[in-house]
Amino acid sequence: MRDDSAVEELFAKVAGKTSQAAGSVWAFTAALLVVLLWASTGPIFHYSETWQLVINTGTTIVTFLMVLVIQHAQNKDMRAVQLKLNELIAAVEGASNRLIDVEDLSDHELEHLYNRFQNLAKTAQKVSHGAKLTIDSDPDGEDDESVAPPEHAHSEADKKPVSSKAEAKRHTKPPKP
Repeated sequence: MRDDSAVEELFAKVAGKTSQAAGSVWAFTAALLVVLLWASTGPIFHYSETWQLVINTGTTIVTFLMVLVIQHAQNKDMRAVQLKLNELIAAVEGASNRLIDVEDLSDHELEHLYNRFQNLAKTAQKVSHGAKLTIDSDPDGEDDESVAPPEHAHSEADKKPVSSKAEAKRHTKPPKP
């Protein structure tokens, strides 16, 4: 088990340095020089199939290995971005904690959340400035896609204040006995 960890660490270091080096101007210059050198040897080798095979094989191998290195770097970067976003969501009061680790949801669950945010955006166009809305403040607890989309409010006077269930309960008077 310890050996796997050491191999993974070594790969991470090599992949990180390779990714960084491959994105440099020096790597591009070196690759360009290799291609120019190869092209200049064409007349010497009479543009043979072997001459063509050298560049094809070399570029195929480098491309294959770079795909793996780039994917590793992208996975690491994306994980770091997701952790930063999770921290922001957790730190902001009123943010929906349901969105922490949202990248682990199924495509169906992501589509459902996307529809909730679309509904929230449409509702936000109708409410007064400063009203607090979240995907968690849906009064019915679900988004009904059969409902016609709300019309865009043309002025501040057309906008209506919106409150969540908890706010509505606080502002209603108890029934008289």
